[in-house]
Amino acid sequence: MTAEPPAGTPGTLPAALARHAAERPDRAALVTADERITWAGLDAASRDLAAELVARGVSRRTRVGLVMENGVDWAVCAFAIMRVGAVLVPLSTLLRAPELEQQLRVAAVERLVLVDGFRGRDFRAEYGELLPRGAGDGRTPRLPALRSAWRWDDLKGRTAPAARELAAAMERRVRPADDLAVLFTSGSRGMPKGVVHTHGNALRAVAAGLPARCVREDERLYIPMPFFWMGGFGGGLLTVLVAGATLLTEAVPEPERTLDLLARERVTLFRGWPDQAARLAAHPRAAGADLSLLRPGSLPAILPPGRRSGPGARANLFGMTETFGPYCGDPLDRDMPPDAWGSCGTSFAGVQVRIAAPETGAGLPPGEHGEIWVRGPNLMRGVCGRSRAEVFTRDGWYRTGDLGHLGEDGRLWYHGRIDDMLKVRGATVYPVEVEAALLAVPDVRHAFVTGIAGADGAERVAAAVVPRSGVRLDEAAVLAAVRDRLSAFKVPAVLRVLPPGGDVPRTASGKVDKAGLQRLLAG
Repeated sequence: MTAEPPAGTPGTLPAALARHAAERPDRAALVTADERITWAGLDAASRDLAAELVARGVSRRTRVGLVMENGVDWAVCAFAIMRVGAVLVPLSTLLRAPELEQQLRVAAVERLVLVDGFRGRDFRAEYGELLPRGAGDGRTPRLPALRSAWRWDDLKGRTAPAARELAAAMERRVRPADDLAVLFTSGSRGMPKGVVHTHGNALRAVAAGLPARCVREDERLYIPMPFFWMGGFGGGLLTVLVAGATLLTEAVPEPERTLDLLARERVTLFRGWPDQAARLAAHPRAAGADLSLLRPGSLPAILPPGRRSGPGARANLFGMTETFGPYCGDPLDRDMPPDAWGSCGTSFAGVQVRIAAPETGAGLPPGEHGEIWVRGPNLMRGVCGRSRAEVFTRDGWYRTGDLGHLGEDGRLWYHGRIDDMLKVRGATVYPVEVEAALLAVPDVRHAFVTGIAGADGAERVAAAVVPRSGVRLDEAAVLAAVRDRLSAFKVPAVLRVLPPGGDVPRTASGKVDKAGLQRLLAG
């Protein structure tokens, strides 16, 4: 296992927030290009809003949905909900009305807070048929659990002094076993599921990952991922809550504004998107931006060439919504032993990992490929609408649906999803292995691999690649290069080179749309 997390991690969100408000009141908790808030300010603002929410009927275990872009307001509203024992349900600003309706129903959301719109969209108009009518409580036949939908502007800045005492009493009753949030997965197949996390399991999971992620108390961490996704919520907001650090974020990252923010706020750790890091590094203003405080553990592209790690030398942090983010990894500021390059590192404290035969569930020894199972106190409490027996095995294991193997040293190697595993002429092909071979070809920037049916109905390996900017790739040359790296049955039977800057079909959450990719390649 990796190093132990910091000792004394608070078991609840209000306890963690109270600690920082007392010990580091003037340290910035959250900073954007246009606003900032300290830990004392976040504590005070979320306390005031919590009283207002309680006055409006929010109580312990009430599920409150939130549709809002990244920023100080999101943090204030979310912390107000969670600190009194209500349950936060972050909802994507990308959702269309049918998608929102489905998630509100699955999570049984009772109250909804939303901004009027974002990036040119009018949420009140788009979602109008789903929302309760009138200013007071009400219900709609399509969403009988939803009692209220409040405009953020009608809540912002309001306080309810009469409810302060009740809100404070509710806060004192919050326990680690209480539900904290329902987070929706963003899978590429099937319907998103609502994953339920408690205060205790979420904060434990975050704390366990801090050593590998190199997040320290004095960190100024840049995370642009939306707060409604695990990367922004767990990897960003709750990470700085547990560490007592400062989070830098943006609602709509733009290279010049991002560089200005990073330089002005003296960023120490950049954990954005790899593509974003590459674009920033190539931007004309990058040379003049003072990013000298960036530490190892940041994405390599944005570090000076002499401080970058080699491909695969650092662990691929590995996790999922059900584990509240990464559950495997080695410290990102140092190279692993050469024979471990490409692995996901070792499991964090609080998580056990085993490899099981997908068909029987029997445990497999090191080196053998199978399904990854996990268990431990860092995992989710459950999934909305499913019994515990449907989610976990009798002895508490969660079957992830991921494929991998464990090395003799305990490091985990990932081989894709069970439903992505291909059978080509009876032999197993892991798409991630083929993608890795394609990415090793000079000037290939992105690679996407899936299976499609051939004329005889048999499965064939198919791939799409995107070249680096300004480069033309020849399909035959790419295939010739991967033949030197892969067995013949793993070499793509279909290869499509997309134009530079092109992309494959994606879901609303940004993941590759597998069905769309298959249609693209079959066509």
